[in-house]
Amino acid sequence: MAAIDRTTRRFRVLGTTSHQTASWVIQAMRNLVTDLKETGCQTRYLIRDRDGKFPGPHGRDSGRGPAYRTVLTGIRVSRMNAVMERWVQLCRRELFDRCLLWNEHHLRRALREYGRFYNQHRAHPDQALYQAAALRAVQDPMPAP
Repeated sequence: MAAIDRTTRRFRVLGTTSHQTASWVIQAMRNLVTDLKETGCQTRYLIRDRDGKFPGPHGRDSGRGPAYRTVLTGIRVSRMNAVMERWVQLCRRELFDRCLLWNEHHLRRALREYGRFYNQHRAHPDQALYQAAALRAVQDPMPAP
């Protein structure tokens, strides 16, 4: 399970497991919101698909509403979550097509290394003009000679 910030294109792997359950997904979402609050980010929207493992139609769990609004993607409308869909394609093409994973520990390590590369070094398509990455600021343009 992964999440991506639509503005900076920074992604986070929320966890890996071979058997996802609703309680596991709820805890991963709580951990993400807590981590974002600690870094000073405010979560306003959660865009997600219609998988049955997510809690309720509005993202509510255990009776209290979350600090964000859940937006469900349409059925067979991948463009509603195009940023995450593109990341999944990149991850498959750049990592999983080139790496033989042995077990879940190896998967976590590979995702951690790919995340470090993606967030710190890889130039993103919409920011490629200035060679910016998710955790690297855009450089000031060189002054004219």
